[in-house]
Amino acid sequence: MPKRTYQPKKRKKARVHGFMKRMQTPGGRNVLKSRRAKGRKKIAISVRKTKSK
Repeated sequence: MPKRTYQPKKRKKARVHGFMKRMQTPGGRNVLKSRRAKGRKKIAISVRKTKSK
């Protein structure tokens, strides 16, 4: 049985799909613009750092 292809990583997800990455390209800015226009609560992926216990 092969390993599953999706191995989630929060930092990787943020770097590929995050706000700063969206702002870098005209297409990405259009994505944010359309999500704002639609009224999305979250316009881009954000990673919150949690406090370690």
